[in-house]
Amino acid sequence: MKKTNRVGIMGGTFDPIHYGHLVTAEAARINFGLDEVVFIPTGNPPHKKDYNVTPAEDRYLMTVLAINNNPYFKVSRIEIERPGYTYTVDTLKQLGEEYGPGTSLFFISGADAVFDILTWKDVDEVLNYCTFIAATRPRYPVKKLEEKLKEIKELYGKEVIPLQVPGMDISSTDIRNRVNKGLSIRYLLPEEVRKYIEKSGLYR
Repeated sequence: MKKTNRVGIMGGTFDPIHYGHLVTAEAARINFGLDEVVFIPTGNPPHKKDYNVTPAEDRYLMTVLAINNNPYFKVSRIEIERPGYTYTVDTLKQLGEEYGPGTSLFFISGADAVFDILTWKDVDEVLNYCTFIAATRPRYPVKKLEEKLKEIKELYGKEVIPLQVPGMDISSTDIRNRVNKGLSIRYLLPEEVRKYIEKSGLYR
């Protein structure tokens, strides 16, 4: 794997990937001077037991289609090829070994995930492996986010850096529901991804 100095890690189910993910990744790249952003579709996420996650290969291919025109974006199969449940701590450890010393990892996450971070496996190690970026999202009050960031710092002595991104009230859940009801999802995600969903019959 090519060595770079500052690498953004954008993990997620991406079921499906949409413009909210892409806008957040680009904002982080610009604001933190990242050399690249690696999108990592989850393999078997332990926190998504409440619904049937779309097969990993479909989510991987949709992510490839979505980032194809941005030379700073890449997609990794690191989690979908790992057997069993996939945990962020294992991914960050493996990426740190692959990129080697001299590379700083920046984990890009939405504010919603930050509210759950204290429940993550080996959260202390996660915070040691990378700089955590918390991107603002609609419906998540900034004050509540600030309180959570303060709590994390008090518990672990680590800064989680907030990132203001353009307000895009788009969610994968809403897109899946729209497809299931036969409603339009045009302009919510890249056209190539919309066509893939239609052709593959996903979410119906």
